Amino acid sequence: QVQLVESGGERVQAGGSLRLSCAASGLTFPNYAMGWFRQGPGKEREFVAAITWSGGSTYYLDSVKGRFTISRDNALNTVYLQLNSLKPEDTAVYYCAATHYSNRWLRSDDYDYWGQGTQVIVSS
Repeated sequence: QVQLVESGGERVQAGGSLRLSCAASGLTFPNYAMGWFRQGPGKEREFVAAITWSGGSTYYLDSVKGRFTISRDNALNTVYLQLNSLKPEDTAVYYCAATHYSNRWLRSDDYDYWGQGTQVIVSS
């Protein structure tokens, strides 16, 4: 049974930082590209970042470029999202997801497995 378990979400002040983690089990982790999505209050789920199976390439939502960094440790079956310079508009539930596609990662439908999410609240 595949499980993706996110952690690290909490309430922070604007300008602060967080590191989200997503621990994967039940799948051959290096075979999957990994992504982070978020869903803010009253908003649709949106793509935030993705990383290829090797970690060699990363992709970001324009509004988080330069502030967020996605990384992975295949030995630990874990993907991370470092969030810096947080803004109130970053408030959302953050989800990690795994996809078997090697070149598709922008849409929710491209992903095979999802975690339950971790809440990030950024107060002004």
